[in-house]
Amino acid sequence: MSKPLRLSTTQSDFEAAFAARLHWSDQTDADIEQRVADILADVRARGDAAVLAYTQRFDGLHAQSVAELEISQSELQAALEGLPAAQREALQAAAARVRTYHEAQKKASGESWSYRDADGTLLGQKVTPLDRVGIYVPGGKAAYPSSVLMNAIPAHVAGVHEIIMVVPTPQGLRNPLVLAAAAVAGVHRAFTVGGAQAVAALAYGTASIPKVDKITGPGNAYVASAKRRVFGTVGIDMIAGPSEILVLADGSTPADWVAMDLFSQAEHDELAQSILLCPDAAYIDAVQAAIDRLLPEMPRRDIIAKSLQDRGALIHTRSMQEACDISNRIAPEHLEVSSRDPQRWEPLLKHAGAIFLGAYTSESLGDYCAGPNHVLPTSGTARFSSPLGVYDFQKRSSLIEVSEASAQSLGQIAAELAYGEGLQAHARAAELRLHTVPPMRKPTP
Repeated sequence: MSKPLRLSTTQSDFEAAFAARLHWSDQTDADIEQRVADILADVRARGDAAVLAYTQRFDGLHAQSVAELEISQSELQAALEGLPAAQREALQAAAARVRTYHEAQKKASGESWSYRDADGTLLGQKVTPLDRVGIYVPGGKAAYPSSVLMNAIPAHVAGVHEIIMVVPTPQGLRNPLVLAAAAVAGVHRAFTVGGAQAVAALAYGTASIPKVDKITGPGNAYVASAKRRVFGTVGIDMIAGPSEILVLADGSTPADWVAMDLFSQAEHDELAQSILLCPDAAYIDAVQAAIDRLLPEMPRRDIIAKSLQDRGALIHTRSMQEACDISNRIAPEHLEVSSRDPQRWEPLLKHAGAIFLGAYTSESLGDYCAGPNHVLPTSGTARFSSPLGVYDFQKRSSLIEVSEASAQSLGQIAAELAYGEGLQAHARAAELRLHTVPPMRKPTP
């Protein structure tokens, strides 16, 4: 039976043991990096031909042209209409909640603005959507229609003109729920291409797959490496690591609920991390007993067991406040506050991708249908990163319109600073707009 590491903050070697449990290898060794570099270079040089070759090699799809790999809008709609009624209604309800949340996000932070100062100069910011984005949807070990919703809907709300979806379909198996999600979310074009070759095609463009301005969405180590390498040619959302959940529990939530919440991330893959922080040792025992009892029932029990054994931890803390302090050090992707009074602890929590408050707020609801985005920073990057949102699909341009009156005062300020930097053309450009143009100064020796 799987036994997550048991730790206590009172033990003398806690810091060392805790640090060792948090550490993980990102799996992007030199071999992967070189293979990805070769694939990117090949797709950049040969375009469609390379995409076809790699799709045949890695996914077993034999196509004569990339056009055969494109999924038509009629097929997306047919997939939606062909779903069982309950599944279709659940998908549409989830999409509506995700759209409502991101519409509110756009209103709060995504509008252009400007003002005029006392001299009539206009200053502001123009917010415009990206022209074209690519969303990568994983499709190897499992299908992720929820990832379609979470990537495409905020792009659609932001006003992106064209959303291109790429999704691997090993052996040509197209998941109807993924296609239906693309129809619901407003994807404009979709291709059955995955891996580093899909990232390369989106970044550089081919004869059939258009070049995008930004690529979002998670993938395996090859996809993560490819996104890292094309950053600068295109924008990317983030480099995603293994999934994580951290549960802060005061012992008031049924132990079975918390055990299953830990399973919910562990079942993603063996590198996922599930941690419990709790000041009640007896409750930690109860959670371990629930893990032992429930694990055999899980279809993905082998993956869960490996994840919990290698990367899981049940940590006894001195208090809930200490648990909050440790949580801030971890900066987890998903943070559950499983407490009678979650509002008491929420103000102490500074770093997390998403915070789930109260016993009834399972992380899985956030994954599918609560509304906020489930594309979240991992591996401690929540210290400086944010969830995917409308703002990731917009760009901002500063607006400056200087009046004749303002040019007189601003011009003198700018010229003085420009001369100080030794940039005479900058200074002169400002001075030529003054009513009384001074002679150009000589450079300071």
